[in-house]
Amino acid sequence: MSHFEKVSFEQWKKDCGIKGLPEAELRKWYEDIKLPRQATAGSAGCDFFMPYNLNFEAGSKFKIATGIRWVADGANDRVLLIVPRSGLGFKYGIRLPNTVGVIDADYAEAENEGHILVAFENPSSEDVQLPQGKPFVQGIIVKYEVPEGAESEDARIGGFGSTDG
Repeated sequence: MSHFEKVSFEQWKKDCGIKGLPEAELRKWYEDIKLPRQATAGSAGCDFFMPYNLNFEAGSKFKIATGIRWVADGANDRVLLIVPRSGLGFKYGIRLPNTVGVIDADYAEAENEGHILVAFENPSSEDVQLPQGKPFVQGIIVKYEVPEGAESEDARIGGFGSTDG
């Protein structure tokens, strides 16, 4: 069965892009990262939680390093889809520039430890507060099928955007 786990502190620190803070403060934020989980027993997705406070400025784009990776445990017929929580979309129009994040089953083996990064854009005219520990996107695991003759034998090497060809 698949599961979520944290990437290493070193990987998260590298990917989060936050400069000028003492390492002890960054480590505290990292230690406080919560693993994704369902909000209710009937929820299709698992909520991902903000790793730090963010004032998401109007009209801006931002990449959030979640500190999380998804391990498919050999279930190569599954994919993790990342979508914004509906409240952020309805209230502010916040969206993912790529509309839906697709995390392949072999992404956990990437050079970046399979670190799930979420690109967000705020097209609204108002700043939006995203507090540490609050859910901001959800991940939905879906079973899929590869059509006969379309299979690949190639192994993953890189991380985010590495299979563009």
